[in-house]
Amino acid sequence: MTTMSTPVSSDRPFLNRRLAAFGTTIFAEMSALATRTGSINLGQGFPDTDGPAQIAEAASRAILTGLGNQYPPGPGVPELRTAIAAHQQRFYGLAHDPDTEVLVTAGATEAIAASLLALLEPGDEVIALEPYYDSYAACIAMAGAVRVPVTLRPHAGAFTLDLDELRAAVTPRTRLLLLNTPHNPTGTVLTPAELTAIAELAVERDLLVVTDEVYEHLVFEGAHTPLAGLPGMRERTVTISSAGKTYSFTGWKVGWITASPELITAVRSVKQFLTYVSSGPFQYAIAEALALPDSYYDTLRADLAAKRDILADGLAAAGFEVFRPQGTYFITTDITPLGEKDGLAFCRALPDRCGVVAIPNQVFYDDRSAGATQVRWAFCKREDVLREAAERLRRL
Repeated sequence: MTTMSTPVSSDRPFLNRRLAAFGTTIFAEMSALATRTGSINLGQGFPDTDGPAQIAEAASRAILTGLGNQYPPGPGVPELRTAIAAHQQRFYGLAHDPDTEVLVTAGATEAIAASLLALLEPGDEVIALEPYYDSYAACIAMAGAVRVPVTLRPHAGAFTLDLDELRAAVTPRTRLLLLNTPHNPTGTVLTPAELTAIAELAVERDLLVVTDEVYEHLVFEGAHTPLAGLPGMRERTVTISSAGKTYSFTGWKVGWITASPELITAVRSVKQFLTYVSSGPFQYAIAEALALPDSYYDTLRADLAAKRDILADGLAAAGFEVFRPQGTYFITTDITPLGEKDGLAFCRALPDRCGVVAIPNQVFYDDRSAGATQVRWAFCKREDVLREAAERLRRL
């Protein structure tokens, strides 16, 4: 005879209070909505075609020859760490020791989590540009730190950073600046002048900086400037990137950190208790991807710029106010010209209205009202899919 277990009785919730505000991510909700309704999913940022065949073949070869099928080294396989260091030197003139200044992670998401958990104490303040990728807020909360948003505001067709507002946000409790450029979701690319001002502030106030640069190769106007290359920043900056966005293998979850040996040691101390290691065979494949010729990166940018323009023009024709991005593969629009005021309600109704899924930006803000009428669209899809989505949106 079996007996039913008695539910635990307690006034204390099961979920850690620091994470009480974080339920199912908006990406999971909207992707499930796309599947249920058969809609075109322009919400979650993943391509609908795979990356280079030769890199997929490299992963297959690694698996079949036994490379990485067992636990790889904790910091990452030497071939990939060497390739990451060579990439930083090749594109930015930044020299890194692959043995002491490079750490491979389970995508940029783990890199962010490990960095913030390593570098923050409870009560530390973290300045983050908003709208922000949702994992930033969750990781700051897990560290017991305090998120201090500085808002990128729409101006003259783009989202801009107020450097005076950034400076005013720094207090004696500020430990770290969390930056993302090129910026998801707005598509803003911080200029060299803006980055110089940020670097000067970080040096003046002795702040650490964690900078998420996963869209570094997806810049359509101008060029990406790594913060770590500016005066005084090498020893205080944790630079994060990943393979997913650049090579269109988002499911492989291969990311990395470059930083000083002291910062790498701190972050590795946390990372070893998160995933320990990951993506063994894929690490060898991404080592080959990082050595692809310049023509690959030029073609990638040109292809995505064309897709950006297809979707941006379609959104404008459908009646949205469009903020054409300088980088990333996302477009932010304002729904006010359509007579709408609530982006979340708009996005939840959109699949039934016209068979397209997007993401409401308000979930990326502390002040939900600041992004209430903004909606984000991903254009890392086939051109025929983007044209069909644009045609459907005309129904609005």
